[in-house]
Amino acid sequence: MTEDWSAVAEAMNARAAELALKQKELAERSGVSLAIVREMQQGRIQRRRNPRTLEALSIALDWHPQHLGAVLQGKTPPEADSPATTGDDPLVPLLNTIIRELRGLRAQVGALTNRLDDAGRRKD
Repeated sequence: MTEDWSAVAEAMNARAAELALKQKELAERSGVSLAIVREMQQGRIQRRRNPRTLEALSIALDWHPQHLGAVLQGKTPPEADSPATTGDDPLVPLLNTIIRELRGLRAQVGALTNRLDDAGRRKD
């Protein structure tokens, strides 16, 4: 099965623009490094990524966790409110919720750090 990394890049760029997210903000929200976010959005480096990377980016873009994985495979992405495929482990949905919350907290801490840095620079 072929992978369409260009479609992933297009989907990420369109959604980031729709949400007014910069690459740095997307990296902070997803917990994915800025370098990887940049590579994926530019679509120049097309290599296999950990499925968790695609899931983290999908969640950060307010999509279903398997959205970008479906785009990559040329399939129709699941609706945002449909349940994620979790196998038989009942802890997976709980862990995904915790991960989303931690990513949100990380983004908030990053934003606060940026504000403190800006305030410190203005003070100097």
